[in-house]
Amino acid sequence: MSITSRTEPPSLADSRSLKNAAGQDGDRTLVFDDATLANHLFGPQNANLRLVAERSGTAIGSRGLTVSIEGDAVAAALAGNLLTQLYTLLKAGHPLHPRDIEYAFGMLERDADVDLAKIFREAVFVVSPRRTISPKTLSQRDYVAALREADMTFAVGPAGTGKTYLAVAVALSLLLAKRVKRIILTRPAVEAGERLGFLPGDLAQKINPYLRPLYDALHDMLDFERVTEMLETGVIEVAPLAFMRGRTLNDSFIILDEAQNTTPEQMKMFLTRMGFGSKTAITGDTTQIDLPENGKAAPRSGLVQALSVLRGVEGIRMLRFDESDVIRHPLVGRVVKAYDQYENTD
Repeated sequence: MSITSRTEPPSLADSRSLKNAAGQDGDRTLVFDDATLANHLFGPQNANLRLVAERSGTAIGSRGLTVSIEGDAVAAALAGNLLTQLYTLLKAGHPLHPRDIEYAFGMLERDADVDLAKIFREAVFVVSPRRTISPKTLSQRDYVAALREADMTFAVGPAGTGKTYLAVAVALSLLLAKRVKRIILTRPAVEAGERLGFLPGDLAQKINPYLRPLYDALHDMLDFERVTEMLETGVIEVAPLAFMRGRTLNDSFIILDEAQNTTPEQMKMFLTRMGFGSKTAITGDTTQIDLPENGKAAPRSGLVQALSVLRGVEGIRMLRFDESDVIRHPLVGRVVKAYDQYENTD
């Protein structure tokens, strides 16, 4: 098997769990010491090895507990580094899924000195009795740290990078640890091609479709009965941005989703709702602004303005994600990258 691709220069991690030898052209041999773990690493019918070969542009074969890697020095070292670290994770009890290999390869491709254990194992945190979450990229790990440490965090990037999902996860973990008393999830009720007045039903029914992604994140982490109870008692509140006006929110974790669709006035209103003992997360994608045009004037985004106005303000963290942080289907990242390249050539 031999599939060509380009990689950045990596370094080969050491491991006590296997032996490693390098040939003249960068070819490498890895010898593992546990048949069960090695089979898990290789995947069904060597599916994981084929994935690593495809991503690294090497030829990888296996015989028993031995893996041979053929290719140029850069690609072979990257593949060897990846397999070595993944095997170490397996020995530590961390399960391995095909998408973990994709994420790990991307991280090592950008930074050969990354310790995957710190990303996949040490960064794991318990959200609830039902769910344990682990950041999948370096940017996500930094984001989780910012959400825990800073009072206000901005996260900007394409869909699928975990901006909202991780914010909800951290909020739930802090709520269950009694570090905050409630969670407030909000987003502007603005979408391309639709307005509230044209949707059927009363106000609650009109608003609900816009808030559905927030409910989805909650139900993914807690069972239905627990979410329903928290919503009914006000421990968790999901509401459109307009409902935030005039309030002061103490001891709360407040998440503003789809912030690119706020006006500057709405953004200022939201940011000044924050009370004592509270944390705020603002997430959005500045390439997906759906604000209605005002005559011929281009729509103004409160998120774009806030990123400029608040840059460097103490207590505020700003993080940016790109297509390499997308954790949905791998094709999503390639779609995002293609659109970015297209827009940058206009």
